[in-house]
Amino acid sequence: MSAPIVIAGGGVGGLTAALTLAAIGRASTVLERAPEFREVGAGLQLAPNATRILRDIGVLELLTGLAVAPQYIRIRRGADGADLAKISLAEAKNRYGAPYLAIHRADLLSALLDRAKNNSLIEIRSDSALTGYIEDERGVAVTYRYGGEYRRAAGDALIGADGVRSNVRSRLYDTATDKPSYTGHTAWRTLLSAVELPEFMRRPVTNLWLGERAHIVHYPLRGGSVVNVVALVEDSWRGNGENEDPNFWDHEGDWKFLANRFKDWSQEAHEVIRPGDSWLRWPLFDRPPIPSWSRGRVALLGDAAHPMLPYLAQGAAQAIEDAKALAASFAAAPEPWRALENYSAARMARASRIQSASRAQGTIYHMSGLKAFARDTVLRASGSTRLLSRQDWIYSA
Repeated sequence: MSAPIVIAGGGVGGLTAALTLAAIGRASTVLERAPEFREVGAGLQLAPNATRILRDIGVLELLTGLAVAPQYIRIRRGADGADLAKISLAEAKNRYGAPYLAIHRADLLSALLDRAKNNSLIEIRSDSALTGYIEDERGVAVTYRYGGEYRRAAGDALIGADGVRSNVRSRLYDTATDKPSYTGHTAWRTLLSAVELPEFMRRPVTNLWLGERAHIVHYPLRGGSVVNVVALVEDSWRGNGENEDPNFWDHEGDWKFLANRFKDWSQEAHEVIRPGDSWLRWPLFDRPPIPSWSRGRVALLGDAAHPMLPYLAQGAAQAIEDAKALAASFAAAPEPWRALENYSAARMARASRIQSASRAQGTIYHMSGLKAFARDTVLRASGSTRLLSRQDWIYSA
């Protein structure tokens, strides 16, 4: 019997990889740095290219009653609240063969974890931070820190699904040239109780507000009981050391900054940018392209391979796609080095294209002056079906 595949990182990508590998009969050991799988992050939009895979591994059914299926995407101008476009999502299931959903990240992780814990081919070790590895023709030996002591694990291969600050990636490539860099964009996130919110925020709709060097996204979660709000702004944040913190994204920000940043937006936008339980400031980081996601028996997955700006809502979806491709490569070529080489070759072009498109989408969202006028004119003239069809290359895959 083959040795397990070691997966560093128990997030969406890592757990999905464990489940897709189990589906082809491959065992895995998941090393998760956090002591427990706690509620982190906020909302995710899961497009059909992601929900199709989650359905196939038995996870989608666990999201019933928690996920919200938005009826449409409503695009508005931030300055005056004018409607620019409505893109119907009701037809997504028929058009793409799977639904478009909004879900709390913790609810998705809980569903993935439930499936993984009940699969005999998957072992999960929490509070286990990878510290190093060595590989040879026989396999990979991994060291990790558990509590105050160091332990070892062995496997056929190592998958680095450990995020934008990937420890695995730092050992594959020169950290002097390949390191995360701040993009100039910061996401501010909060969850609001739906009870106190105006009706337009409680509808099962994904709302997108466009403005100069900023935009807002909000939509309901957890059966409509809460509303996820994300305000994305271009700013001059540079870190103050927080960028070295593994929980750099998990810092509370000052709501007054947002109130001032959006003070010239419409009154309804002001109702969205309101005090919440807390606003978490999440600086967005990127990494330079790399020639391959794999080397020998080691490969990268998700943000460790291709960190995504959130402007196409494809970060989690692309990690999920990676997991499916990884399992397909192992099914076709059981030799770990060949499977990982094939996986990298199969995924890099598509993920890189979506990375680039996400960056470009942010530029479009944040236009001002005549460029914004032209953008708004195109949106108003395009119609729902035409606007949705522009995503066919992403959602149909």
